[in-house]
Amino acid sequence: MFRLFSKHAPAETGNADFRIPGRLRAPEGFAALTLRPMTLDDLDEWSEVRRFNDDWLKPWDSGDPMNGPTITFNEWVNRQRRAEQSGRGAVMLMIADGRIVGQISLGAICYGAMRTGTIGYWVDRRCVGHGYAPIALALLADWALLDETGPMLHSIEVAILPENARSRRVVEKLGLVYEGVRRSYMYVNGQWRDHDIYTLVSSDVHGRVIDRLRAGVPTPAP
Repeated sequence: MFRLFSKHAPAETGNADFRIPGRLRAPEGFAALTLRPMTLDDLDEWSEVRRFNDDWLKPWDSGDPMNGPTITFNEWVNRQRRAEQSGRGAVMLMIADGRIVGQISLGAICYGAMRTGTIGYWVDRRCVGHGYAPIALALLADWALLDETGPMLHSIEVAILPENARSRRVVEKLGLVYEGVRRSYMYVNGQWRDHDIYTLVSSDVHGRVIDRLRAGVPTPAP
């Protein structure tokens, strides 16, 4: 059923309490990983990391099927600030030992009756095996689902290409639930690709998401 609204009904503008954190740090007992927003000063280091990982990340990189105009790094960072201010998304760098080791983002945020968002991530291939991706996902999920400074979403989802075994292991470590296949979901590496969808609902989290890494919560395989 749809509700009827008068012409004076307020428009949905997002979460007025959405405040991007300056830092999200892994608790004691985990790898020393910090998440922080990207800044204009990150241009050189971020570009070097991406260039080094170009072949590593290309099979998983999404793109624009309409081949829209490219933007500069500065324009991208400025868009991130606007997305944060409007409660539409957040891009965070993974920092370990003082350097960029990856990136994680929360986007496609929907408020209203759904309150959901999508998380994506990548890790520098030189840093694989340190557990950075599951820690980063847990930190961002805790903020997005449970922290009063965050968007207080009801659920988050992660979309994974069927052949991306590394990413699948990340969500399995945190106990995200396999929901099924979303057909032709995203334009990746020049093709519309099916994706496996994994979700985490806030009411399923007892304590913190990061605690699931200690507990070893399993998730059913597709």
